[in-house]
Amino acid sequence: MLDDDIFLHGSRAVARSYAKINLSLDVIGKREDGYHDVRMIMQSLNLSDLIIIDKIHSGISVNTNLRYLPNTEKNIAYRAAQMFIKTTGIHGGVKIKITKNIPVAAGLAGGSGNAAAVLCALNVMYGYPLNDKELLRLGAQLGADVPYCMLCGTYLAEGIGDRLTLLRSSNPMNVLLVKPPVNVSTPAIYEQIDKKPILEHPDTDMLIQMLADGDMNGLCMNMRNVLESVTQTLYPIIGGIKKKMKMLGADGALMSGSGPTVFGLFSDRRAAHKAFNDFCMQFQDVYLTHTKQ
Repeated sequence: MLDDDIFLHGSRAVARSYAKINLSLDVIGKREDGYHDVRMIMQSLNLSDLIIIDKIHSGISVNTNLRYLPNTEKNIAYRAAQMFIKTTGIHGGVKIKITKNIPVAAGLAGGSGNAAAVLCALNVMYGYPLNDKELLRLGAQLGADVPYCMLCGTYLAEGIGDRLTLLRSSNPMNVLLVKPPVNVSTPAIYEQIDKKPILEHPDTDMLIQMLADGDMNGLCMNMRNVLESVTQTLYPIIGGIKKKMKMLGADGALMSGSGPTVFGLFSDRRAAHKAFNDFCMQFQDVYLTHTKQ
């Protein structure tokens, strides 16, 4: 759990929530409840948001460094606090301050990570009223990615994304993230993928073995995201970013989630820095980080 990244100081808890990428993303089919069954390999990054929670007498308040983000129930971090207080029956309220470093609506689970960190931090702050299973179950009610974001690392996610299996992974990898200035609707992308058969599924089991073997070259050559072709058709700039990343030395590049962020994996740190500087001249949301175990 995220407990290792949480510390207490008086009536304050300080936590970090981490971005993720999908080393593979496969959609198995649509369920009767409207959700989709997926099979994907999730990988945490060292890129993180900072979350500070203070106890107050009553109510819930959320503030961020981005003015356009909501501070009501529309913010998943607010709903996480609300759900925790209701479930545990604790008295009092909380004030939550979020410093966003992870780009918003980028396919990097920034919001889900914030919710995960709030749940874990509150659980630590109030003396662990919920065990790990109860906390993960609570997170799943907020969103499919929230349980994973509570755990971090390298996981196989199945079902709607809430069935998680820890994977063996290779050494930390250099990761370059580029988010183009477009807004992607995840429901719209899934709606489009339901309209025609998926022609090329990732070989998820092979990728899992490559991770265990430390075969980065094989991993980079075989990463697949079935949502990428849909999003790229709507936003061709995604394909352009992938092509440029590979030209600049990325061992592999892929869109994360439903997009629009593209990530590149680099075995050569110098090449990653050069590519970072190059993309910074073209885009605002460019980040150089590494995988988090």
